[in-house]
Amino acid sequence: MNRSYFYLLLLCLLAIITYLDRVCISVAGPRMQDALHIAPEQWGWVGSVFLLGYALFEIPSGHLGDRLGARRVLTRIVLWWSAFTVFTGAISAYPLLLVVRFLFGAGEAGAFPNASVAIANWFPPATRGRAFGFFIMSSQIGGALSPLLVLPIQQHFGWRASFYVFGSIGVLWSIVWFWRFRDHASEAQRASAARHAPWRPILANRSLWAIMALAFSYVYSMSFYQTWFHTYLVKGRAQ
Repeated sequence: MNRSYFYLLLLCLLAIITYLDRVCISVAGPRMQDALHIAPEQWGWVGSVFLLGYALFEIPSGHLGDRLGARRVLTRIVLWWSAFTVFTGAISAYPLLLVVRFLFGAGEAGAFPNASVAIANWFPPATRGRAFGFFIMSSQIGGALSPLLVLPIQQHFGWRASFYVFGSIGVLWSIVWFWRFRDHASEAQRASAARHAPWRPILANRSLWAIMALAFSYVYSMSFYQTWFHTYLVKGRAQ
């Protein structure tokens, strides 16, 4: 297989794992609330602190990938969030859950920007959009697969086991990524990647702001399905 497409396959697997881990807590939510005696108002903060950590560290982590390369930074990101996925399964108290979920979000931040760095380094401009489209599509596949995988694990082994399983998958991915991925195909690409894009014309671009508004609206609505949807089905619609 062509190296660039092999790397894209790894990135698509990363996107799937990202959303498996994110949606896992949503599926486990009703059981976690019962086990840890978490009230609905408290559960709202569980999702909010994750998003807060993610938002605060998204740009710094993306910038770090520009400086150090996607190989090292993505390895760090995936190992970090895999560890905190496992820690989520080991939680026994609500305050600790908030700390773990904040650090989870802070550690996962930068995954998508660094995937963009890897795609930009290995795909020419004419095919980058298609490659990134496959990456984004894979993340939604991960979100769709999560309930199908999490529920059987939880039914047979408990809600904690699902976090242990998905955390282990992330560790395996990071090992393969660090072993096989290279940041640049040549020295010429490495020199090209070192140039900085001018911010003024970028921030003055109306299309960029329109895309940002679209992404904000999309993520705002999507966050409901990643935090409250399964709780709503179990505790709201079942009554």
